[in-house]
Amino acid sequence: MASKHLTRAGVALAVLGSVAGGTAYGARELLHRQAAQARRRIGKPLGEQAPAADRHWKKRYGAPVDLLLLGDSVAAGLGAEKPKHTLGGRLARGIAVGAERSVRLRTAAVVGSESSMLAAQLASLPPAYRPDVAVIVVGGNDVTHRVPVAESVRHLAAAIDELRARGAEVVVGTCPDLGALRPVPQPLRALGSRASRQLADAQRVVALDRGARVVSLAHVVGPFFITNPDEMFSLDRFHPSAHGYKRTAKAMLPSVLAALGVVGEVPFGHHAPGVGGSG
Repeated sequence: MASKHLTRAGVALAVLGSVAGGTAYGARELLHRQAAQARRRIGKPLGEQAPAADRHWKKRYGAPVDLLLLGDSVAAGLGAEKPKHTLGGRLARGIAVGAERSVRLRTAAVVGSESSMLAAQLASLPPAYRPDVAVIVVGGNDVTHRVPVAESVRHLAAAIDELRARGAEVVVGTCPDLGALRPVPQPLRALGSRASRQLADAQRVVALDRGARVVSLAHVVGPFFITNPDEMFSLDRFHPSAHGYKRTAKAMLPSVLAALGVVGEVPFGHHAPGVGGSG
C-alpha cells in the first residue's frame, strides 16, 4: 500500500499525482509536489518483510481449519511487530475461539502486490492444498499505480474462481480508503480516496458475482483509521499497527465465520452472495 513495493510508499504515492490525468498543468505540478512531500513523511522504516505468522494455531482445539491469506502488505501483516498481531494471526485466533477449532494458517500474500499478482500467489501453493477459507485483501497498489479498475477486478475474479474450484470459501476485504492516509496532503488525498472507493465498489460487485463474501473495509474499519490515526497506524503512518490489525481482523471475522458456517448473520458492511449483504 522502488517500483512496485507498497513499503516504498513514497514511490507508489507519487503516482497518485497522475490520478487526475485531465487536470491543468499547474494542478498536476501541485500534486507532484504533494506526492514528494508524502514520500518524505512516510519513508520506509518497516522494511519489506512482515512477521512470519504461518503455523498451527490453538492445536489443542483439534479439527483444524485451513486458512489462506492472499493479497498485499495488509494481508501479509506488514506493520505488526509480532506474528500474533498480523491480520492472519488475529484471524486465526478469532476463528479458533469462534469455531472452537484449531487453525492452520498459510500466508501467500506478498508485500507490494497488485491484483495481477494474485495468480502468482496461487501458483506458489501446493497443487493438493485445499483451504477451507481464503481471505483476500488487495487494491491499494492498484490505485497508486493507476491500474484500470476493470483490469484489477478481472484478476480478482480469476483468483476467486480458482479458489472456489479448490473448494474454498472466499472472503474479500475491499480496497481500504486511501483518504485515511494523513501524511498525504490535500487534494492528493481526496483523489486517492475517490479512486480507492471506486475500486472497492467494483471489487464488491465482482466478488459477490463469483460467490465470495465481501467486507467493505472502508465502512467497517475505515472510520477508526480516520479518527484514531496515531493508534491505528504503524510507525510509517501508512500500514496498520498491531491495534489497526486487531480492529481489521475483528471487523472481518463475522464474514469469515459465516463462510465456515459458524454464524448465520453478519453486521453492516458485510455482504453475502445472492442476498445483497447487509450494508
